[in-house]
Amino acid sequence: MEERLRREENVGLGNSKKVAQAAVRMAVSENRDEERELKSLYSSRGLYVAAMDFGGEAVSAVPKIIERAVVGAKREGVIRDSHAEEGAVAGATHEVLRQVLPQAAGLNFGGKIGVARQGEHLCVAVFFAIGMIHLDDVSIGLAHRAVTAFEPGKRP
Repeated sequence: MEERLRREENVGLGNSKKVAQAAVRMAVSENRDEERELKSLYSSRGLYVAAMDFGGEAVSAVPKIIERAVVGAKREGVIRDSHAEEGAVAGATHEVLRQVLPQAAGLNFGGKIGVARQGEHLCVAVFFAIGMIHLDDVSIGLAHRAVTAFEPGKRP
């Protein structure tokens, strides 16, 4: 996995694209062990990442999912405890949910939220399994926000 990330860095991808890819990778990670491995790899490259699971009835779960994204991002050090940074995560998460809710209305969904940040770039990606019983569909949503960059050498 580390070699694959190194190749992507050498392609010269822009920071917002790197951060988006990190958020998506966190959202589709298989388990906590993979999350920890990715977190370590991204940390060595100056990216802060977090992942959180969610589930429930599509429409009623929206506030819980947004709250879970904000709390998880703060807990993992991706954002500081500030109105602007919390709002950036909440807004990006809400935008992602708006992308997927039309196909999920009236159904249950569950999945994983991935949040990533480097400097002023913050991305939220959410992987969704949507459906009922064993008749699932899958979807992924992604949103980007610009926030004040971290001070050099200081964690959020």
